[in-house]
Amino acid sequence: MTPEEASGKREQMICDGFCVIDNVLSDQFVNELIAESDRLNDTKEHHPDTRYQGTHLGIIYEGNSIMRKLRDWFPAVQTLEKLGFGDFVTGAGLLILTKEPFAPALYWHQDWTRWNDPLSCSPWPQTIFVSYYLEDTTIENGCLKVIPGTHRRRISLHDQLVPAHEQGARFIKEDHPIMFSDHPKQVEVSVKARSLVLADARLLHSAYCNQTSRRRNLLLLWHSRPDTIPENWNGDVPEGIRNRDPDADYPRSRIPGKLLR
Repeated sequence: MTPEEASGKREQMICDGFCVIDNVLSDQFVNELIAESDRLNDTKEHHPDTRYQGTHLGIIYEGNSIMRKLRDWFPAVQTLEKLGFGDFVTGAGLLILTKEPFAPALYWHQDWTRWNDPLSCSPWPQTIFVSYYLEDTTIENGCLKVIPGTHRRRISLHDQLVPAHEQGARFIKEDHPIMFSDHPKQVEVSVKARSLVLADARLLHSAYCNQTSRRRNLLLLWHSRPDTIPENWNGDVPEGIRNRDPDADYPRSRIPGKLLR
């Protein structure tokens, strides 16, 4: 990736809330990851409450050398560095979010849980999801869809959604008219199997159902950076962040409040 390409992808992350970087994984490693994902999906119990998200298997790196290899995959680490996201660190494990054949769609949601914290206003990403799709994705097999800019800008959909995941959305019906709706500003993110998809945790996103008879495998890693202004940030800093009390206790919330305008 050239410096110019990296700058463009960084700008897209800041403005749109997502970007795609092609050819991050090798074909051989993709095949390793598919085999391991299939093994885990075939041997671990699938929780029925997560069927909209996918198989939702939590895999700890310490006990799985192949997934640990993905965490440490140098081309991905290098990509984050080039984008200026080298201060992000990942957690103890990743999620396998495989959509089984004919699995339902994923509802609209965002994954930021700190809406009471002034960091919600940050023009830079604080938490990102790092996604690897192990097959080419299309509308037919359940590709990602996003609404660009909704990580920093409120739209009417924000105020119509059932709170995400365990707070309500996992238990809705498959014909919910809002949670599974199409939006006029949505973008379908169809990618190649070796690609890396980055997105801001605040971004509204969902996924189509899998209409095919084959699995669509997704490996998702969460990365977060320190609760500070990035050293490489040259833009404006919101007043709320400049005056933020680093020792304050900001109650966790998945529901965007007044900090999302």
